[in-house]
Amino acid sequence: MGILAWTYLLVGITFALYIGIAIWSRAGSTKEFYVAGGGVSPLANGMATAADWMSAASFISMAGLISFMGYDGSVYLMGWTGGYVLLALLLAPYLRKFGKFTVPDFVGDRYYSRTARLVAVVCAIFVSFTYVAGQMRGVGIVFSRFLEVQIETGVIIGMVIVLFYAVLGGMKGITYTQVAQFCVLIFAYMVPAIFISFMLTGNPIPQLGLGGKVADGTPLLTKLDGMLTELGFAEYTSGTKSTIDVFFITAALMVGTAGLPHVIVRFFTVPKVKDARKSAGYALVFIAILYTTAPAIGAFGRYNMINNISNRPISEMPQWVQNWQKTKLISIDDKNGDGRIQYVKNPDANELTIDKDIMVLANPEIANLPNWVIALVAAGGLAAALSTAAGLLLVISTSISHDLLKNSFMPDISEKHELIAARLAATAAVVVAGYFGIYPPGFVAEVVAFAFGLAAASFFPIIVMGIFSTRMNKQGAIWGMVVGLAFTIAYISYFKFISPEANLPENWWFGISPEGIGTLGMLLNFGVSFVISRVTPPPPAHIQDLVEDIRIPRGASKVTVHH
Repeated sequence: MGILAWTYLLVGITFALYIGIAIWSRAGSTKEFYVAGGGVSPLANGMATAADWMSAASFISMAGLISFMGYDGSVYLMGWTGGYVLLALLLAPYLRKFGKFTVPDFVGDRYYSRTARLVAVVCAIFVSFTYVAGQMRGVGIVFSRFLEVQIETGVIIGMVIVLFYAVLGGMKGITYTQVAQFCVLIFAYMVPAIFISFMLTGNPIPQLGLGGKVADGTPLLTKLDGMLTELGFAEYTSGTKSTIDVFFITAALMVGTAGLPHVIVRFFTVPKVKDARKSAGYALVFIAILYTTAPAIGAFGRYNMINNISNRPISEMPQWVQNWQKTKLISIDDKNGDGRIQYVKNPDANELTIDKDIMVLANPEIANLPNWVIALVAAGGLAAALSTAAGLLLVISTSISHDLLKNSFMPDISEKHELIAARLAATAAVVVAGYFGIYPPGFVAEVVAFAFGLAAASFFPIIVMGIFSTRMNKQGAIWGMVVGLAFTIAYISYFKFISPEANLPENWWFGISPEGIGTLGMLLNFGVSFVISRVTPPPPAHIQDLVEDIRIPRGASKVTVHH
């Protein structure tokens, strides 16, 4: 069968599976809609969390970034993986013991303030929309190439699918759908990686193949370094980013992970606090499978791509280039008229433009793998994008129905009407997310990096201080969130949208790029929160007791010291 037939078959089977699970596990109450009834096992929750967290950015874009950035792309690996460890150890068990449905719920109750809740709702919606735009873009890219439709049409198809199981099943439907999506995406990611590793280095384990030798006995990375320097690019294994920018981007991704509302809410779906910690451990193992493979896929893809096309006659372009040209994600411009492709660093002489987001999806085609493997990667990319999009849409809908309506403006709303409001909010959120997927503010991983920066600058400080500081009060939390988020949005907007021509290292504050500025926003948030909480009245006694209580394991009693 051809690629198109295989794609229809595998994508059709996986979509039927997701929809079947959504119908089987549809939510009948607000608790099932918001937190899957609180009865998910740690293993299932670990798989669902991994699928929720490994988005289109992880599956489609991260290896593509590493492929083109080389060593500099390691910031994404370090930041996202380290952030998960931070979340599992520092936040998850305490938030689970607090026992609320959402992050704004935690903020509203911990900081005894409707205003704090509203600010947190705005932050959650802003972060989630920024993040979900990247997911819908990923869906559009997969559909445009493998189902041969326009990116816009692909986004609309993705909107319909995710709307169906997110609105019908809520968190219960999403959780069990994400378990299936994790199995699909990890299988789809590993199969081509194993194939290509064996073909290039003779070692079927991609992590070991990255350090292996190619057919002529030269180490793969040494060979790749030499190929790139001949073309005028920096060595693959050398970094070009400044140390401070690497640190700030890594930190923003790390604390942004720990502040992402759609990941945090997953820890409310398990029965006990102990299960929250267990499911975080399972998720880390599942995540590590993909993340330790991504550098190998990036290197294999760049190596095969250069071998495939550099200085090759345009009339003899391989089929995969022609396929991707139809999506306009690859373009060729024969500037010197010699009928051959010059792939070089100099933009005035370079004749090949490749979208970073296609590398993982195109990798099996570049390596001439069987058509079923190519289609499998398409199904995996869709699983990754749709699983995260569903989690984000749930955050948006619960923020509106539960935090805005139920806990702020309409406290007497019935459970039935609250569930209707949640589903309507999810529907509206899908439409807005689809718009941003069609008209994205950047490539997938870049858009997602901004979402992590915004989460770092808004949520992380107030969650950490809300758990570990009895002195932290509502005034500090509100002003900290406002200042951190406003600064980060302003900085990113200026360099990315208002004056993109000024987006150069010499113009950045302290040499910090827009992708890393969330760390500075976080420090501002911490500073403002700390200062204001010290010059305003302390929280009420019952809030201070609550903070003390959530740090004590269940079954333990407070120790009284007698002198």
